[in-house]
Amino acid sequence: MILAFSPESPQCSRAECRADASRSVVWRNPKIHPADRRKVWLACDEHVEYLRSFLASRAFPVTVVDGVSDGSGVALDEDAR
Repeated sequence: MILAFSPESPQCSRAECRADASRSVVWRNPKIHPADRRKVWLACDEHVEYLRSFLASRAFPVTVVDGVSDGSGVALDEDAR
């Protein structure tokens, strides 16, 4: 189960943003998460690039998918680090 994940009214994960989420930013921290682990931040259209860039700047593999996802089955581009 994902904490604070409400499929009825998914909201953007950006601090203080309560806009409806339209995309999922799927990522993992390779220093602490095994290769099959996925973390998900939900994003509105305004903040999706901010959240993706924040994670990519830390060399985390990250993929953005349309819609609200729990991250299962989403491939991360491990070479993008």
